Amino acid sequence: MSKSATLLIIAGLFLSGGVYSFWKQKQSRSLIAVLAIGAVLCLASGVMRL
Repeated sequence: MSKSATLLIIAGLFLSGGVYSFWKQKQSRSLIAVLAIGAVLCLASGVMRL
């Protein structure tokens, strides 16, 4: 497992936690959508680097 893959997966999980937190705080949907897209892209690129 490469270092970049690990960092991307960790960043994706961190952003996913932010999505969950913002959802619970009733933040704006557009902010949650942008954060969710970033989380999915980080997780996908991290998994593809494995």
